[in-house]
Amino acid sequence: MNQTDQHYMARALELARKGLYSTHPNPRVGCVIVRAGEVVGEGWHVRAGEPHAEVHALRQAGDQARGATAYVTLEPCSHHGRTPPCADALVNAGVARVVAAMQDPNPQVAGNGLKRLSEAGIAVTSGVLEAEARAINPGFIKRMEHGLPFVRVKLAMSLDGRTAMASGESQWITGPAARSAVQRLRAQSSVIITGADTLLTDQARLTVRADELGLDAETTALATERAPLRVLVDGRLRVPLSAAFFQVGPALVVANAVGDGERQQAGHEVLALPGDGGHVDLPRLLRELASRGASEVLVEAGPSLAGAFARAGLVDEYQIFMAAKFLGSAARPLLDWPLQRMADAPELRISDIRAVGDDWLIVARPKG
Repeated sequence: MNQTDQHYMARALELARKGLYSTHPNPRVGCVIVRAGEVVGEGWHVRAGEPHAEVHALRQAGDQARGATAYVTLEPCSHHGRTPPCADALVNAGVARVVAAMQDPNPQVAGNGLKRLSEAGIAVTSGVLEAEARAINPGFIKRMEHGLPFVRVKLAMSLDGRTAMASGESQWITGPAARSAVQRLRAQSSVIITGADTLLTDQARLTVRADELGLDAETTALATERAPLRVLVDGRLRVPLSAAFFQVGPALVVANAVGDGERQQAGHEVLALPGDGGHVDLPRLLRELASRGASEVLVEAGPSLAGAFARAGLVDEYQIFMAAKFLGSAARPLLDWPLQRMADAPELRISDIRAVGDDWLIVARPKG
């Protein structure tokens, strides 16, 4: 790895991030083509089923791709999916060298793309800024490697660690800037999961609202053209069809039993995943969502369901918004997680703390 490779790979990563809201279920990928120290082509993957980053960059480079170096944030694909293999496109364009940030974890690729390039006489380098490349696609990588989506739990709390008044009232703990950040989290997610208590208390819709995203017009258009799948965990089917959640489009309801068909007749899907003690089987739910192509799951729920995900060890990342106010000792806790000893307290690694308007955002992941 040298500084030149890192410089151009950093640009490719910047391009890949442009697909943050739109590539589902595909990974976010960027590509830069360099010839004689000059960038001659750039591209990023915009939508599934459309040309990949390498194809966009090769089209821009044209004949100047011959003898050039291609920097790609993910190993070029080697299989026929909805589009032809990018490895073949690079070979046919006559590039002399390909630098990949990381190997593709997709079993259909998994080194075969780099092998195809090498066998064609193209010099291959892999592992340049790999950590940064993995950070762009945590959900895709986990789904390919473990058959599970990457799970984020969004929480909003007061300085004294409370999420709602004893009555359940929780609007609004945080301010407009924090709510805008949550909208962006929703937009980049494949799935949003909530619970019955949240809907019965707040009448939440769990939609992506364009006017609250705080993005430029082009990015907003990309972020709103695909609605995340909204999933309601409602073991006993307590939430009525009259709830606001059901009025804004089809949803997936996960329960202990399918019920009388009322929700299906209204255009919603009901999935029976009974678990122990009358609860929904959350690990089975995540495997089911992964099988449908879900890479990143956002849990927006109250302390009961959020705590259930935490207790089961299913949380990859917490996004905790903290407001400068107290809600008092009678208010509801952050998580329903009755720990008794300090030795039982799970440890987190904080990766980011920053101001969001008048509030603060803490991003943390479970250690290990």
